[in-house]
Amino acid sequence: MIRVLVVEDDFRVAKVHVDFTHRVSGFEVAGTARTAAEARGLLAELRPDLVLLDTYLPDGSGLDLLREISADTIMLTAASDAATVRTAYARGALNYLVKPFTAEQFADRLTAYRHYRSVLATDRTLSQDEIDRLARMLHDGDRPAAPKGQSAVTVRLVSEALRTAGAPRTAAEVADELGISRATAQRYLAALARDGAAEMRLRYGATGRPEHRYRWLAS
Repeated sequence: MIRVLVVEDDFRVAKVHVDFTHRVSGFEVAGTARTAAEARGLLAELRPDLVLLDTYLPDGSGLDLLREISADTIMLTAASDAATVRTAYARGALNYLVKPFTAEQFADRLTAYRHYRSVLATDRTLSQDEIDRLARMLHDGDRPAAPKGQSAVTVRLVSEALRTAGAPRTAAEVADELGISRATAQRYLAALARDGAAEMRLRYGATGRPEHRYRWLAS
């Protein structure tokens, strides 16, 4: 589980962020802080994997606190001026979400972060293509909303897995790579085929049962 620290001065907003976090698979809230001083104490005590950080705190700026945070951080703030956004990214924020936002927007960013983190949970050397893909993956949740009933992040991940494969792939192969169920992979692959982004062909194996294989078509 990815352990999260929520830093938000408004207790009602903090409760919303906690609730949103609990709805996303693979995350748990380790603690909440309403001030920069409280956040410093919990950072040392809990050592969270991810910090959800507000800019406006009663005893200081979240941007100043950001300098001290070694954990991954996503900004959740009402501040949308260019200077604040530029400073947040310069000081290490991985993403930036402006209030108010929907549970879906929030979940898409956390899901993208979870996939990003899972790829980095390795000791092996990454290729440049893999590093480039990581950068894109981290911001998959920033894209416009997917069609109703689909996650924008999952659409991007399935599309990327198919596009970079170099050969037709089955739903089972895509599911294994992304850590999703075969049924989910099949649903998203079928949607890509309906939209004309992918081509589906049947291949008959030794058992006589047809196997759906998908090939990327979109440029």
